[in-house]
Amino acid sequence: MAIGLSPDDEQQLDRIAGAAANPGVKDLRKLLWCSIDNDDSLDLDQLTVFQPLKDGVTRLLVAVADVDALVPRATSLDHHAWQNTVTLYTPPRIYWMLPERLTTNLTSLNANVDRLALIVQVDVDESGGLVGSDVYRGMVRNHAKLAYNPVAQWLEERVPPPHEVAAVRGMEEQLVKQDQVAQSLRERRIEHGALEFDSLEARPVLRGGQVVDLRLSQRNRAKELIEDFMIAANGTTARYLRDHGWPSLRRVVRTPKRWDRMVQIAAEHQFQLPATPDSKALSEFLKQEKARDPLRFPDLSLTMIKLMGPGEYAVERPNEASTGHFGLAVKDYSHSTAPNRRYPDLITHRLLKALMAGQTCPYSMEELEALAEHCTTRENDAQKVERRVQKSANALLVSKSIGMRFDALVTGVNPDGVWVRVLHPPVEGKLVGTGEHRRVDVGDRVRVKLVHVSVERGFIDFAVTGSE
Repeated sequence: MAIGLSPDDEQQLDRIAGAAANPGVKDLRKLLWCSIDNDDSLDLDQLTVFQPLKDGVTRLLVAVADVDALVPRATSLDHHAWQNTVTLYTPPRIYWMLPERLTTNLTSLNANVDRLALIVQVDVDESGGLVGSDVYRGMVRNHAKLAYNPVAQWLEERVPPPHEVAAVRGMEEQLVKQDQVAQSLRERRIEHGALEFDSLEARPVLRGGQVVDLRLSQRNRAKELIEDFMIAANGTTARYLRDHGWPSLRRVVRTPKRWDRMVQIAAEHQFQLPATPDSKALSEFLKQEKARDPLRFPDLSLTMIKLMGPGEYAVERPNEASTGHFGLAVKDYSHSTAPNRRYPDLITHRLLKALMAGQTCPYSMEELEALAEHCTTRENDAQKVERRVQKSANALLVSKSIGMRFDALVTGVNPDGVWVRVLHPPVEGKLVGTGEHRRVDVGDRVRVKLVHVSVERGFIDFAVTGSE
């Protein structure tokens, strides 16, 4: 759970008045920057804009909030952020990594205010290839605060442009071009083996403090646009540090822990994966199944995500081979685009700013190694809390359905038991009892009955009633 503010934190917070530009900061406020996020997001970390260059080359700029300008290293609030490490998003409330007064105001790239930012520049050719990049500091201004779903519906030509888009001259063309660049980046990554998942994420809907439904949050064009730009930006910052001989804090996903099971599942779909992990081959399999059976593809995605295993933070030393991110099919990948909500991004910003200023590295290798381990542990702890709260909300929703039968997908098998996800409503629980469930594995479909619920502990228990 997030750590509360100490008296020292409060004193530092009271002294913060906002960051001013200096001669080393480019004034980019007139560019048509915009933000695209959830409709209820208050902590805006990044803005995007495109600029056409010659010979079909497009310049993509990503502005990331310069949180470090207001929360310097080794201060009380920096220690506060280190303790929390991430912002926790739960149905009842948000537990901010940094104080809400900071995160949703002075370090948030809110509409129609001037903000300091770290600018990540990526030059892209017509085929989605990266032909140039740079990192520098800038002063920016958000001209349109936008939300994923309205922008996606417009880009997919289902509705007119959102009011916030139509109200800013040139913003429609700006976003159409951004979408085109994002699609070219995505196509290029998929060619290199990036994995396209389409899992069904469910968010509880509360009314009067009661969970009344689970709302599915699915992928769309606007979410993909931001995802593609953030992957490009995070790759650029990682390479920028590497090319200058500096260490970096990387986000890595090593080869899947259960590749053998992935091979088996692919064979069940008449697709042969190689015996050794190969992201390009897995990408081809997922692409085939998405086209062949789009309705069931989210279930297959969930299975593969579970078999991939978790990501972690690792330090890349100068002149050392990159571990890479298996799921994204990229070798260079840092976390640098969400410093309001993730501490590793704040670390990366400090490395970049020190390098640009001609200073020495602000962290020793030993400090970076310790930070990588700490951030991985705290992020895993935060995910456990988020899952626990989510499970309690889910348990409350299905508490009146004891005895009902459901179609389910096996999502986890380990010495502690077997877990399944019910398809409608999309909740996860544990198989109890002995017998048939001992023979199932991740990806299997089973018929289950809801037998027990504990809202306080977040427990949902099912029993197998038959296999499909």
